[in-house]
Amino acid sequence: MTYDALIPVIRRLALEAGDMIMQIYEADDFDVKVKSDASPVTEADEAADALISAGLRAAFPDILLVTEEQAASHSEKGDTFLIVDPLDGTKEFINRRGDFTVNIALVENGVPTRGVVYAPAKGRMFYTQADGQSVEETGALNKVQVGDVTPISVTEPDNSALLIVASKSHRDQATEDYINKYQVKDSKSAGSSLKFCLVATGEADLYPRVGRTMEWDTAAGHAVLAGAGGKVVRFDDHSSLTYGKDGYANPFFIAYAPGVDLKEA
Repeated sequence: MTYDALIPVIRRLALEAGDMIMQIYEADDFDVKVKSDASPVTEADEAADALISAGLRAAFPDILLVTEEQAASHSEKGDTFLIVDPLDGTKEFINRRGDFTVNIALVENGVPTRGVVYAPAKGRMFYTQADGQSVEETGALNKVQVGDVTPISVTEPDNSALLIVASKSHRDQATEDYINKYQVKDSKSAGSSLKFCLVATGEADLYPRVGRTMEWDTAAGHAVLAGAGGKVVRFDDHSSLTYGKDGYANPFFIAYAPGVDLKEA
């Protein structure tokens, strides 16, 4: 598998999954179930997962696939794997807030190297190109023909006036305590992996996550941010956040533009 072969496939599958998700989102009602970890799952999660999984397995049958909605894949391990969250921000979806995303990423030797994040309700799509540069695509978002793309890059932050983004559904006191260590110009909340993309475009400087996440929640956003010059580190010791961990659970982390003067946990 080459990056040139990968990117058109994951871009198209994200768009196709986004269409399917929006059909369900715009319906009068949809089914919501509760998984064993007490998190919600909808028919949109399951339909998008089936579409993306089938597309990836057809295109890249020899690459390990890990996806949130297929528990059997969570015990699989490999140095190189595709990892999918078909609908990140399910709570945002259920509450019809629009901050949900489709996420597909490639991980190589513990590092998310390529990925796509698509927010269908917002009409925003971010991905890494084959050369590793992250872009935002605008326009019609045609599944076959790539539209106008704009390279994205983190900005040089002003540490006396930082722009902070944090979770909309999981913004707790521990998060507020950490944010309060910085000089903040503006603080906003956003759902799902969009927070990584806001740092990647320079719309935010810092995204701390003091709470539970899984690798499928973060890999695509991490890849997009890395391709825009950003970094993602562990909250405890500021070492790089790595992937392929047992159980695919993440520690707390910080995503940021490198000019931010990171504070200790």
